Parts: sequence; structure tokens; C-alpha cells
Amino acid sequence: MASISDLFRRFLDRPGSVNLTPFLKVVAEAGKREERVKALDALPPPPADDLAEFCAIAREAADRTLGLRPYDVQLTGALALLAGNVAEMATGEGKTLSGAIAAAGYALQGRRVHVISVNDYLARRDAEWMGPFYESLGVSVGWIDQNSTREERKAAYAKDVTYGSVSEIGFDVLRDRLCTDVDALVMTEPEVALVDEADSVLVDEAKVPLVMAGAADRGNAVPETAALVRRLVRGYHYEIDDQARNVYLTPKGIDAVEQALDVTDLYEDPAQITDINLALHAHALLTKDVDYIVREGKVHLINPSRGRVALLQRWPDGLQAAVEAKEALPPSETGEILDSITVQGMLTRYPQVCGMTGTAVAVGEQLREFYNLHVAVIPPNRPCVRVDADDRLYATLADKRRALVEEISTHHATGRPILIGTLDVAESEDLAGLLRAEGLECVVLNAKNDAEEATIVARAGEPGAITVSTQMAGRGTDIRLGDGVAELGGLYVIGSGRHTSSRLDDQLRGRAGRQGDPGGSVFFVALDDDLITQYAPEERPPAPDADGVVRHRRAAYLVGHAQRVAEGVNLEIHRNTWRYTRLLERQRDLVLARRDKVLRENSAGEGLAEADPARWAELRETAPEEVLHEAARMIVLYHLDRGWADHLAFLNDLREGIHLRALGRMSPIDEFHREAVPAYATFMAEVESNSLKTFAEAEINAEGFTMPAEMKRPSSTWTYLVQDNPFGSEWDRVFKRISSKLRA
Repeated sequence: MASISDLFRRFLDRPGSVNLTPFLKVVAEAGKREERVKALDALPPPPADDLAEFCAIAREAADRTLGLRPYDVQLTGALALLAGNVAEMATGEGKTLSGAIAAAGYALQGRRVHVISVNDYLARRDAEWMGPFYESLGVSVGWIDQNSTREERKAAYAKDVTYGSVSEIGFDVLRDRLCTDVDALVMTEPEVALVDEADSVLVDEAKVPLVMAGAADRGNAVPETAALVRRLVRGYHYEIDDQARNVYLTPKGIDAVEQALDVTDLYEDPAQITDINLALHAHALLTKDVDYIVREGKVHLINPSRGRVALLQRWPDGLQAAVEAKEALPPSETGEILDSITVQGMLTRYPQVCGMTGTAVAVGEQLREFYNLHVAVIPPNRPCVRVDADDRLYATLADKRRALVEEISTHHATGRPILIGTLDVAESEDLAGLLRAEGLECVVLNAKNDAEEATIVARAGEPGAITVSTQMAGRGTDIRLGDGVAELGGLYVIGSGRHTSSRLDDQLRGRAGRQGDPGGSVFFVALDDDLITQYAPEERPPAPDADGVVRHRRAAYLVGHAQRVAEGVNLEIHRNTWRYTRLLERQRDLVLARRDKVLRENSAGEGLAEADPARWAELRETAPEEVLHEAARMIVLYHLDRGWADHLAFLNDLREGIHLRALGRMSPIDEFHREAVPAYATFMAEVESNSLKTFAEAEINAEGFTMPAEMKRPSSTWTYLVQDNPFGSEWDRVFKRISSKLRA
């Protein structure tokens, strides 16, 4: 019966339908060779063309060097990765070792592998932890983090396997993009990307732009504007839309602002109304300890899918400066964008992408749509015996919090460890305050103390432990049960509310029940939680019983409906972003191919000599040919880079307003392509004409090429990630406002 089920799943090609039978046969054959391999004094280099022998040797190598003997399911996961899939493996099933086995397998095929992690800590930890295993197989390994020097990066990328965070690898792509000397390049040709926490990197962060900026200056938000907006009253001076993505002044608000600024018509000065709108967005829509924290005098964004500080991430410059003014902080650097690339665009450079995570099936359709990746669901080594209770539903947030504290108190009295997952930093600290008021000591894990994450999470399974966490919840660190905890029912995970993605809920549940351990989970939900008020505002929730608990079955449907709407909104944002950036990535590939040829060959000099033979002949009389080629290379690279930065700025401006063309019954994406394609042709033509002009006027002699003052590159560059369109596109906002008016 199981084989018939597998057949139907494969026929329907549903997420998680990858057939494991070929992998299981290889693992079974590896098992037959285990005793022979174990008897060897020295392990031979594993063959790349015999997977069973490779698995047998890799298993023995891991046992000898790490003291870890891979389970059959870990070898199955490694084979799924080697076949180019995303392997879904439950928490605690040993994804790190499976990934290392797969990376070694690719390396032994002669392919360089980048193991891409979500942060520097995990990249370094896993590279150093797995190092002896790689060494025993004859595979070299290195790692990079944000403190790595250029020389260290170059050495790490020269290894067979390189571990690094997604942002650092992306930034290295951008830095290489601006090199004018082959010896300064640090990256090797992209071959294989093995992505840890694949759902987070490939889906949640796919649309995040990584940016290289230059010519830095300071933001220009005026503190007085922030002070003015702070005096405005919601509901009287301004209104916020249903989904909290837009805020707008009321007539009373416009009058108040005009009076404060001593102007007769606020809308006569576009710059002024922009400053007011940015300050209003920062004041009304971005909340401290929810969307960002302030640490050491700087604003740090919080990654909504992981609850961690989003290192190096910022909002678009105007909004970033407005938030800094709101918090009375000095403005941070801003500058001209020299190049940018989305995480998805960076990953699609690799001919082979695979990954692993505990929650892949839920985003299987997106993995297939955006990356042509399929999900292989790897069964656990031991069956999961965790008890997942139905949601506890309450009418109000106050009722939910009272019940939450009571539930924690009841289970804590038994000595059972409890992990509470909250939705943001502010909620984690509020809940911790309520617990301490009841005499319940707890440890808080959120973006404010994320440096202690691994230590805090590792202790969460000890008897009597109460850990209050945001969504970060220590992914990548196992929670092992302390003595006697299994007899108490194992770790008890409580969610203080449903997330906008069911995957985040599943990740939280997955902290309990590791490797067949006992455990339990439950979610507490209030019908006035943001999830429901923002994504199902038109629905009327059923009435609660006298004790404040909502037991009507329609309430559970309402929660699921709101979550599905939220997931649909996020999918459409991802899909829409990729529709626009896909053309940009194709254009980038063409530019990079041309740039690489100019950098490595003499194509620039040959092109200029052919276009202006008289000038080339004139210069040859006073300068050696190699000097002319080097000068030509510098000239063409400058204009190529300068033109690309201008082209990016044009496309960004074009996209900002393109949605409004839908009002004229035009397709925004078609209109974007209609203008972007000829703009690219114009940009390339200008590179040629500007290069010729500079070549005709440049000072080139036997001593070399003197760079004209107007061709100076930025004295310094810096990198960051942009939280792009945090409130949706302008058209999204217009549409939502119209929809809300129609509903009213």
C-alpha cells in the first residue's frame, strides 16, 4: 500500500514527494560493507562513482574523527542532498553531519561547495566541528565571517568546502564585482550551494537586497520633524489602515502640521511632505522592541522570521534616518548604491543548489517555482512521540495572558522545563515581567541578548527551567533533556500566539520531541491578536464562554484562515519581487560576463583600438602596448561600473512608480520590461561612447595612465542589507485603502 501511495505522490508531484527508494537501497548496500571498512587501519579516499562505498567510508570516518556514527536516515539525507534536493529532517536528527557528508561527496566529484548558513556563528562552529571529518576524507575546508580579511577570504574560498553566512557570501560577490585587478578577487566560480535552514534563506530572505554603497554621507532627517509628528494623535490627526502598512494625515492633521510649520499649503513642497510622511511612518508603524531595538546608540532591525537582530540590515535611507530621528540618535551613513543583488539572485548563480531544514514541505511549492527544487522528507531515526495539543483560544489578549501565566505556573510546579515562544521582543519582556511578578524566575532569549543564544537554549531542557524566547529559539542548537525530565513528560513548548507562517509554528513545536524524546506543545491564541485583526479583519469571531475561553469550532477555522491569508500575502510579495528582479539578474549576468572578459583579457584595448585606430597608433609611439591595454581596461571598467550604478538607480525609480500604471489598465510588469530593456541597451551604448571619449582625452604615456579627476572611484565602500518596502509597495497601499473604503 505504501508503494502505491508513493506512486500517487510522485504522479501528483506534491511537496515532499521525492522517492527515497534509490537512496535507501544505497544505504542498505553501505551497511553490508560496514564491517569490512571498519576493519581497515587507514581509510582509502572514497570513490566518487560508488555511492554505497562512499557512504560506508564516510560513516566510518565520522565515527573515528567526531565520535558520531551517522544513522541510516542521516546517510539518506546526505544522498538526497547529493541528488540536488532539499532534505526535510526533523530537529535533532543531525542535519549538520548530513550536510557535511553531502558537501564532501560533491567535493570528491571535483566541485567546490559553499555551505551557506544563516549567521557567522553557525558557519564557524560547523566548519570547525566538521573539520576533522573532512580532513580524514582528503577534503579541505574553510570558513568566513564578517571579520575575515581579504586574504583570509581568498584562502577560505580556495578550499574544497567553504562555510559562510548568506550575507557575507553575497557581499563578497558584490565586492568582487568592483575589483579592477584579477589578483584582488576572492571568490571562485560558483558551483554548488548547500543551504542550511533552506526555508529561511531560500524563501523568507530571498527578496532581501544586499547592497554595496560608496561616497557615504549622513542622513538628513530633521529631529524637529520627528518631534512634530510625536505630538500628533492617532484617530484625530492621522489614521492607520487595516493591515498597519500605511498611515495618512486627516484634514485635522494637515491643519496641525501646516500651523506648526507656518506654511499655507503643505503639499506645495514635495520634499517637506516626504519628510513628514517618513517621520509619520517611523512614529506610527515601526515599534521599538518589535520591529527594531536600540543598542549602543544605534538602531538594529529585527528579523521577523527568526527574532534575531538582522545584522547589517537597514531600511531605505529616508526611513532609516526618520527612525533614528525618532529615537533622537545621530544619523547613520548613507550613500550612492554602486550595486545590489537579492539573496535569491545571488543563489541562482550556482548551477547546483540543495539544502536542508526541518520545515520544507510547507514551502515546497515556492522551492519548486523559484529554484526548481524538490523536497525529500527524511523519516526520523526514532518516531516522534511529542504530544501536540489543540490551540487554546481566548477572546482577548488579557484573557490569554492570564491563562498563559497560569499554565506556566501549573507545569513549573512539577519541575517540567518550559520553553515559551513569543512573537516579538516587547512581548517576551512583558511576559517575563508577569512571570516574575508571580515569583516564577525565567531566562529571556531575544534580539537584545542573542550573543548568549546557544548557552541559553542548551539549558532550556534542565529541570524547572523556564525560557522565554522570541522566534530565534536557538535553531542550530539542540535542547537536551536534563536528568529526570523525560519522566515528567519532556520539554513543554508553549506558543504565545500563532505566527504569520505555519512553518514558524512548526519550528517552535520542533524544539520539543528531539530524537524520540517525550515532549509537548500548545499554542495560546487571542482573537484580537495582530494575526487575526490584520489578515481577517472582516471576520466576526464567535463569542467566548463565561470563562473567556472560545470553544466554538469556527474560532479555530478563523485562526487558520488568517494564517493562510498572511502566507498568501507573503508569497505574492516574493513572487512580485522576483518578477521584477529576474530581468535585472539576466542583465547583471550579461554585464558580469563582459566585465570579467575586460578584467581578465585585452578585450578593452582591442575594442578601443578598433574603434579609434588613429588614437591607438598615436599612443603606441610613446607608450608600451601593455600600458595601453591596462589604461583601456581601467577606462572601460570605470564606465561599465558607473553606468551600471546609474542603470540600477533608473530601474529602482522606475519600479517605485510603475504600479500606478495599473490605474490606466496597463500591466505594471509589462510596462517595467518595456522600459527596462531599451534602458539596458542605452546603458551599454553609453559605456562604449564614454569609454571612447575618455580614451581620446586621457593622459597616457610610458609611465602609465593618469586617472582623470572625474573618474575617481569612492575612497571607501560599505555593505548592508535593505528591508525593502517594509509596508508594501505604493500600489499595495492604494489598493488596501480602496478595499477598506469599499468594505466600510
